Amino acid sequence: MTHPFHPLNGRAFELICRRRHWGEDRVVYAADDGRLCTIASAFTDIAPADEFRLLAAGRAAFRTADLLGLCEALDRLAQRLGASNA
Repeated sequence: MTHPFHPLNGRAFELICRRRHWGEDRVVYAADDGRLCTIASAFTDIAPADEFRLLAAGRAAFRTADLLGLCEALDRLAQRLGASNA
């Protein structure tokens, strides 16, 4: 587990499988008591690290794609409100 706020952060588990559950990419692992558990694959190191996060190295608060999406959403809102100089 690699998510910094997950209670099992730093623990290693044997991967049972990786599949889509509830619409997201998840991994299945066996807990200490033998029960099968799932967690979002983003909370693990199963996938390669996001290139943006590697390059930003914690220096950027927002991704460019997210900021562009915000600009588009604000433009749409301004059009609905009738603000021409927003």
